[in-house]
Amino acid sequence: MMTRTARPFLLAAALLASTALSALAGEAEDQIKAPVLRSTVNVTGDIVRVGDLIDNAGVAANIAVYRAPDLGTTGVLPAAQVIATLRTHQVIGVEVRDIKEVAVTRLARAIDAKEISTAVAQALDHRNGLGDAANLSISFDQPVQDLKFEASMSGTLAPTSVRFDPRSGRFDITLELGQANGAGTIKLRYTGTAIETVEAVVLTRNIDRNEMIRSGDLQTERRPRAELGGGEPASRELAVGMQMRRPARAGQALKTTDLAKPDLVQRDQAVTLIFQTAGIYLTTRGKALESGTEGDVVSVLNLQSKRTVTGRVSGRGQVSVDIAVAKPAQTSEADIAAPVAVASRLPTSATPKAE
Repeated sequence: MMTRTARPFLLAAALLASTALSALAGEAEDQIKAPVLRSTVNVTGDIVRVGDLIDNAGVAANIAVYRAPDLGTTGVLPAAQVIATLRTHQVIGVEVRDIKEVAVTRLARAIDAKEISTAVAQALDHRNGLGDAANLSISFDQPVQDLKFEASMSGTLAPTSVRFDPRSGRFDITLELGQANGAGTIKLRYTGTAIETVEAVVLTRNIDRNEMIRSGDLQTERRPRAELGGGEPASRELAVGMQMRRPARAGQALKTTDLAKPDLVQRDQAVTLIFQTAGIYLTTRGKALESGTEGDVVSVLNLQSKRTVTGRVSGRGQVSVDIAVAKPAQTSEADIAAPVAVASRLPTSATPKAE
């Protein structure tokens, strides 16, 4: 007869046996899983291994079977050829399903010419008088080629040495590309010229002095800031409707100082002379002797009096002339009292008679 003490030991033994059987069953199941061919394969190194080509490769996973394609490229293998190669390494029973070919891609870190140019511009950002990196035009001494590196080179493209001459615009920059884990680096050196540019409005035709600028006379381009000679570039909104202070040629970038308000009065133009002061408003005809914009002081011939007057341009074809009004002389109390005092000293006979 089984005692109560022995019963727990039997239950524990049964549980352990059940667990062991489950583990063995799972192990057996792993061992009998059939290897399955993959239709697409990505590798990071220069060797393709059995474990790259099939799932459930087991102990054969690390066996090298092919050389990988070039960096960043894809090679295609017929499925039948892959199966034949695997058999030579005692990998059999591979499930092919309906796969006809296997595409093998070698992953890579690609860096194109634009990324390199951007890295150089950022290295020169606000250096030695330069402006924002986004406004720098970068020209290299040699054509910049697109580059490909091992996929492990996933670090940031960062400058380690930067030299720039503001007089010539020449740069000499070394960039460093590192692995994500910091295990190794690659250095890239570039030389060339950096020019700061600005967005400017440019004339599409020759324009004479005092000629008004229209929208069709302008186009927007990026130009070297040096072309503006330190001046502020004019905007399209400012330039349209203004006139040139001096003649300008087609292709010239405009500065704000090149522009002037349009003349409201032209030389030899018939104008209206306005004489105005408190309570008085008179107009007459005149002829402008010089041109001027609003607020300018110009000379005008009064056609009625034949005299030349000066006035301020107040509108299109109008010149306002200020009228000087004489103020009455101010008298002091002493000046008022003096005649009274003199009169009091006169004799009675000298007093004037009323008329």
